[in-house]
Amino acid sequence: MKKHLRLILEILMGLLLAGAVTVAYWSYTGKSHVMGELTEASEGMEEAQQELDKVSKELKEAQEKVAEYEPAAKQMAAMKDAFSNGVVLQDYEAFIKAQKGPIISERQLGLGALRMLTKGAEDPDTVSAFEKALEMAEWTSRLKSICAAQNALAAAGQKVKVLADCALEGSKGHGKAHAVHWDYVGEMGPDKWGSEFPTCGNGTKQSPLNIVGPFEKSKDVLAVSYKEGALKILNNGHTIQVNVEPGSTLKINKDVYNLLQFHFHRPSEEQIDGKPMAMVAHFVHKNAEGKLAVLGVLLNEGKDNDAIKTIWDKAPKAEGPELVVEGAKFNPAVLVPAALTHYSYEGSLTTPPCTEGVNFYILKTTMDIGKKQVADFPFKKNARPVQPLNGRKINAN
Repeated sequence: MKKHLRLILEILMGLLLAGAVTVAYWSYTGKSHVMGELTEASEGMEEAQQELDKVSKELKEAQEKVAEYEPAAKQMAAMKDAFSNGVVLQDYEAFIKAQKGPIISERQLGLGALRMLTKGAEDPDTVSAFEKALEMAEWTSRLKSICAAQNALAAAGQKVKVLADCALEGSKGHGKAHAVHWDYVGEMGPDKWGSEFPTCGNGTKQSPLNIVGPFEKSKDVLAVSYKEGALKILNNGHTIQVNVEPGSTLKINKDVYNLLQFHFHRPSEEQIDGKPMAMVAHFVHKNAEGKLAVLGVLLNEGKDNDAIKTIWDKAPKAEGPELVVEGAKFNPAVLVPAALTHYSYEGSLTTPPCTEGVNFYILKTTMDIGKKQVADFPFKKNARPVQPLNGRKINAN
């Protein structure tokens, strides 16, 4: 009997112990679950705090930007109030109408700015003025005019292709404008320029040309008067360009054109009887009426050219801002032959936006450039293919 009682007690004690262990386990797992939830909540709070700190920082930066632009906004509001009566706009429009000859792009741009201040960005006349300014501006020498017109049209809500060089800081992804990158190869090579710059595809007087006879007799007489000045070199990502200080001129008959800059193409964009030269130097000029004239000097592979060596040695190796070479002087005349006999024709800019109405004078006499100098030019190929003649006459003397 005692054995049975002892056995029962042992069983009961075992059951009670198992129950205690079970209760303890349940209690532990419950607390662990609660602790896990508390840990997750704590981590969530930390992430939320970090996000709050980030938003607070961005808000503070935005407030600082607003405060920074507030004076400019007040000045702009005051200007709009001053021009709202339209008197200044009427006077300027009368001045434009009184001008003889074509209106230059800068004046057309000024007209657009006055209309925007007086009538607002959505006024059709405002949009029209900026569109005309964009059509008249030329890429190679008036980038600021092109950028101003493109960004003004974008601000007016127009769907406009904005050159990458013109895209405003912070404008990416906003408005109806998008930056356009053009190139000599790949997805935005010359055969695709027309998709973004209509004149490049639809123009009927495009450059360059294959220069081949028969020729008309040229009556133009050229006279070059270039002066020494500071050496200002630019690598714009498409070519090496040398910007020229005022004072150097090209006289075509009685018309005087100011030299703005000269740059290089490899191989030459112009061809003679279907054959290009190693390179070409294009000297870009503009007269008081805004007309452009390009003097082309073909560079034939031969002896080293000391003038080219000077430019190549100082030129930036990568795209960037203009470099003014300290203490260096350069006279563009050293790259122009003495004989100015030439071929001439009416064409266009050879780079986007391919604006037409540019007179080309391609000199018959070539200048030498060394084989290694050609190889050292940082652009392997930066020449637009020759364009259709479309009934134009090529002149020669």
